Amino acid sequence: MVQQTGLPDALCRTLTRLGVPADQAQQYLTPQLRDLLPDPRSLRDMEKAAARFLQAVQNRQRIAIFADYDVDGGSSAALLITWLRQMGLAATLYVPDRIDEGYGPNASAMADLAQTHDLIICVDCGTLSHDAIAAAKGADVVVLDHHLGSETLPPALAVVNPNRQDEPGDLAHLCAAAVVFLMLVEVNRQMREAGQKGPDLMAMLDLVALATVADVAPLTGVNRALVRQGLTVMARRQRPGLVALSDIARMDSAPNSYHLGFLLGPRVNAGGRIGQADLGARLLATDNPNEAAALAERLDQLNTDRRDIEQRVRAEAMAQAEERGLDAPLVWAAGDGWHPGVVGIVAARLKEATNRPAVVIGMDDDEGKGSGRSVSGVDLGAAIQRLAAEGHLIKGGGHKMAAGLTVARDKLEDAMARLSDLLAKQGAGTAGPADLRLDSILMPGAATVDLIDRIESAGPFGAGAPAPRYAFPDMQVHFAKQVGETHLKLTLGNAPDSRIDAICFGAFETALGPALTQHAGQRFHLAGRLELNTWGGRQSVQLRLEDAAPVL
Repeated sequence: MVQQTGLPDALCRTLTRLGVPADQAQQYLTPQLRDLLPDPRSLRDMEKAAARFLQAVQNRQRIAIFADYDVDGGSSAALLITWLRQMGLAATLYVPDRIDEGYGPNASAMADLAQTHDLIICVDCGTLSHDAIAAAKGADVVVLDHHLGSETLPPALAVVNPNRQDEPGDLAHLCAAAVVFLMLVEVNRQMREAGQKGPDLMAMLDLVALATVADVAPLTGVNRALVRQGLTVMARRQRPGLVALSDIARMDSAPNSYHLGFLLGPRVNAGGRIGQADLGARLLATDNPNEAAALAERLDQLNTDRRDIEQRVRAEAMAQAEERGLDAPLVWAAGDGWHPGVVGIVAARLKEATNRPAVVIGMDDDEGKGSGRSVSGVDLGAAIQRLAAEGHLIKGGGHKMAAGLTVARDKLEDAMARLSDLLAKQGAGTAGPADLRLDSILMPGAATVDLIDRIESAGPFGAGAPAPRYAFPDMQVHFAKQVGETHLKLTLGNAPDSRIDAICFGAFETALGPALTQHAGQRFHLAGRLELNTWGGRQSVQLRLEDAAPVL
């Protein structure tokens, strides 16, 4: 590829690792959304859903949006609210409380909404909500979702979901916000055919990008194009909610996928996790800067509170999981009083620490609500759904990498044993510690701002398309300082005039922190990802250190 394209060696190594042929390299580096966006009508029920939505708009009918309480649900709701506002219409937003109502539509809420609305749109939920949707008598229900469907669909007017059982699965990687965006593309198309013009959809791609990254959808194909274009839109700082959130998160550079996944996403999620469920959706949908600033401040505080709660639950869950054993196909923990809003994050931490699917459950009286995270190649959502069908769970569902469940206390042990068996049949538990795949070796002098700019042209990076990871061999620790409770700041080099700054997050949660601070002159091979560090308007290269091995 280097010979055929003339591109830098480091960039070509990244492209070939991503499976890009040499003759498609330039096209890959400049993806065009118009070339990659699928035909919305390729999804079942899409034309019906768009037509009913447009009918409600044209007849000025009352529309309610029932949204999940996470980033994907909030972004999906904000897309619809923004589009409707530009058409002179307002919609009722309903986001269920995580603790009192749980995930997805419930019969009581749907029945109440149906009494005062003509159309209810369920976003990022609803595919498995048969009874709840049946309770919405007198109103039409449209479901725009991406969670795994069962063999039967709920009694909705339309269920648009690339993960329906009767879909071919070629769009299974879309998040719910992308499904909503495709419906709006179809709505605008139907309006054009009628001689009308709809709102500018390209300006709404910041919401699709945020949801895609935060929901850990693979950044390949159209997802990559959606996120790339969405980041460009976000950089214009035209959405008050994202501007306020970016400022309070102290983002001082152009947005990238890391910012979406680790700075903005957790703050949007915080309301649904431990606060008021609709705060995130309201922030993303508002066009009032003052309201945006107040909501962003509230979400930022809730995110700080969430971290404190998570740290306590994480320590208890890890201790319990270690006592049970970390070499089984499933790592799990359950505890009384564990906040349902943090069990998913803690499950992700257990998964990362063990390289095994993990489930964490918060118990309350006779039942518990839990969340699970999976590893590559193991479909947790399908296993959870089967568990529910077999009667081991009160309810459960999700997708390959993440799932939720509700379980009776007296069935907890049996349910987890059965889940472990199902996951073992998929190969869970056979792998050792997660390997670090290296793209190439670099020396500090080669790690330049220009190189990072070239590498970023192959991005954005994230799930399904990880950023390149480099090895820096035989490095000396020149400076090491603990930052906060768990992080480590370093300066490393292999010669007096060849150095690179590094940051290692969570270093003191493992043996890495003590090894690098108490090195006694020991040299190390290092592995990590390169990033730009902006300070005082100046950019410098920083290594986000992930692992180290002593030079023997």
